[in-house]
Amino acid sequence: MDKIIESTTFSHLVNINERKSITITGIKNIESFDSEEFILNSNLGTILLKGQNLEIIKLDTIEGKVSIKGDINSLAYVDNLKENKEASLFSKLFK
Repeated sequence: MDKIIESTTFSHLVNINERKSITITGIKNIESFDSEEFILNSNLGTILLKGQNLEIIKLDTIEGKVSIKGDINSLAYVDNLKENKEASLFSKLFK
């Protein structure tokens, strides 16, 4: 599910509040999301956010800002995320 955001801002800020909510600016689009994982494309790269009971609270497509609540376990900037997921799938199949 691709959610396109028309970002007019070039700043990128990540604000995590007690691992229960997160606000991120500079988001270009949301590549995919579910209750355990968000894949977001930002001005500074792809972000992988993992946790439990994750849900979008607010999405501002003009500012490129997203607010998410839930139990946040990790946030990472990743390169070649699709290649890593495909390699992981193949390694699990042939193990």
